[in-house]
Amino acid sequence: MPRIRPYHRAMGRRSFLRDTAGFLGLSAAFPYINVRTAGGAQFSSNPFALGVASGDPLPDNVVLWTRLAPQPLAGGGMPKEAVPVHWQVADDEKMSRVVKSGTATATSDLAHSVHVEVGGLQPARWYWYQFRVGSHVSPVGRTRTAPAPGSAPERLNFAFASCQHYETGFFVSYRHMAAEDLDLVIHLGDYIYEDAGRPNRIRQHHGGEIKTLDDYRNRHAQYKTDPDLQRVHALFPWIVTWDDHEVDNNYANDIEEHGAPKQEFLARRSAAYRAYYEHMPLRRRSRPHGPNMPLYRSLSFGNLAEFSVLDTRQYRTDQPCGDGNKAPCPGSLDPGATMLGAAQERWLFQKLDRSKARWNVIAQQVMMADLDRRAGPELVLDMDKWSGYAADRSRILSFIHRRKPANPIVLTGDIHSNWVADLKTDFRDPKSETVATEFVGTSISSGGDGTDVPASVQAYLPENPHIRFFNGQRGYVRCGLTPTRWQADYRIVSSVTRQDGTVSTRASFVVEDGKPGAERS
Repeated sequence: MPRIRPYHRAMGRRSFLRDTAGFLGLSAAFPYINVRTAGGAQFSSNPFALGVASGDPLPDNVVLWTRLAPQPLAGGGMPKEAVPVHWQVADDEKMSRVVKSGTATATSDLAHSVHVEVGGLQPARWYWYQFRVGSHVSPVGRTRTAPAPGSAPERLNFAFASCQHYETGFFVSYRHMAAEDLDLVIHLGDYIYEDAGRPNRIRQHHGGEIKTLDDYRNRHAQYKTDPDLQRVHALFPWIVTWDDHEVDNNYANDIEEHGAPKQEFLARRSAAYRAYYEHMPLRRRSRPHGPNMPLYRSLSFGNLAEFSVLDTRQYRTDQPCGDGNKAPCPGSLDPGATMLGAAQERWLFQKLDRSKARWNVIAQQVMMADLDRRAGPELVLDMDKWSGYAADRSRILSFIHRRKPANPIVLTGDIHSNWVADLKTDFRDPKSETVATEFVGTSISSGGDGTDVPASVQAYLPENPHIRFFNGQRGYVRCGLTPTRWQADYRIVSSVTRQDGTVSTRASFVVEDGKPGAERS
């Protein structure tokens, strides 16, 4: 297949894209001088051990992130006092042409993380950035602004990923993602896992099951020390949202998996949300307040694409039918059951209704298509997915059918496997009109190496005629879109239990402008 090109004009040779050692090395952009931090503190080791990141790109603004943590797995190892962190943005990778600079303050209440919202940038441009504290300089990161409002980009390239369990595999997929020509990365949740370290796994979590703020900070820090994850953060701007494991498996709003008291669980959720914000390139508007954190938002890329980024955990009602894989029950058909909450659902409808974008992308967590998991006449559905909230899903798909926003595409993670599905107003009727397309991406590492099409899945696939594709290996999905065509390449890695896993394209699917439903290319 032809190589996907980014929508911007091809740049010259970018050596740091191909040379991991050089990329992670320290740049001499900042003068290397011996400056003490606030209060005279000195660092015994690199305070930038967690790397750098950028995110939520706008046409004139992007978020830059880092966290000072010379002892990442021991609470960070920072003094209590505030520390000034200097930053620079340049329009060249050698950091010789600085266009913006300033100082941010890293405070202990946010684990000495910084979230710099750099404005006054040019649209659709690559920029490079770097931080300095005392005599230490960070790796150089690279980011890109979004196209100008009303502009007509010829192409947008991005990859989406989810579910990166540290213990069950290496982040081989990120090593290969770093070599892609991308403008953006979207992460759909399960950035960390909350369970205790277990022996005899590929790698081990540090400590037991995480419940306190210190626990969540240390777990995020452990994941952030992975060099392949660090590199992809530093190469591309990210758009992030969470699923369940950033807090606790299958939680729903204030309801914990095993029924812990609500106030106890909300205290845990507060800790988890704070640590998530501290470790992600998010804007100040997303800073949590206790157990509440505003995360759903939209981002536009000219008139080519608009992304509505959802939160399907914080506002949902409890899973019906006792959770798990069950036959539908009255609770799964309850019109009052909600995945998004009333306010977020209204917001989504307004965004879709007012959008002028050619592609309207819903980036979210759990599978929207029905998936009957049992061969034969009995219908068995996963109650943690949209199938458990059938009336809520019907409202969304009926709205899309009625109002017809251009080219609706749903991006999904969570399920540790690859799927392509036609989204219909009635999944029990194969003749029902297809109103949107869902691309479900597998995990980065969760579940280990996986299998192409296990016999257990082969048995029930015929029960789901709206499913176009399944694969059970690890990897990510690379998407390239133009005004007339969307192509999704399912990139799989040969192994995550070995660090030398190779990458290949298992399948490619195309959606043509104005024609809901994906076709294999």
